[in-house]
Amino acid sequence: MSEVAVITTTEGELTLEFWPDVAPKTVENFKNLANKNFYDGTAFHRIIKGFMIQGGDPLTKDAKKEAQWGTGGPGYQIKAEFNERSHQRGVISMARSSDPDSAGSQFFICDGDAKFLDRQYTAFGKVIKGDDVLTKLANTPCTRSGSGEPSKPTSRVGVTSIRIVSQA
Repeated sequence: MSEVAVITTTEGELTLEFWPDVAPKTVENFKNLANKNFYDGTAFHRIIKGFMIQGGDPLTKDAKKEAQWGTGGPGYQIKAEFNERSHQRGVISMARSSDPDSAGSQFFICDGDAKFLDRQYTAFGKVIKGDDVLTKLANTPCTRSGSGEPSKPTSRVGVTSIRIVSQA
């Protein structure tokens, strides 16, 4: 029996399979955070249609901290587990700063092929159900953020919960 993540969002549900064979510590970290309800109430704070949707920042639970969204984490960082899995549509990978070993809780789900990220970001799973939901999330209207890219959702795109469930 394997485990999957069911991400319930304001747009519907995504189900993700994990790749513990190539990113065991990353998968374990994500599952641990999900099991502690860490992600519940967060938001996808960065969306670039055709590229990716990014979430997992605990600061997104508080609208007053919006200026800091994208900088939050669990209070620790994990070591990168770069692998040969390609960043294609539906792949979930860890977000990080310029330091390869700076990932913590933030993740992104690819909304298109992003092979230029291969072996530079830790891919650790893939959407196996809910591709239509990924499309809805990626199609969220966005405005320019501080960095100048049009990636800030104009309305909240929330993560209600992430649950780890057994699948036969």
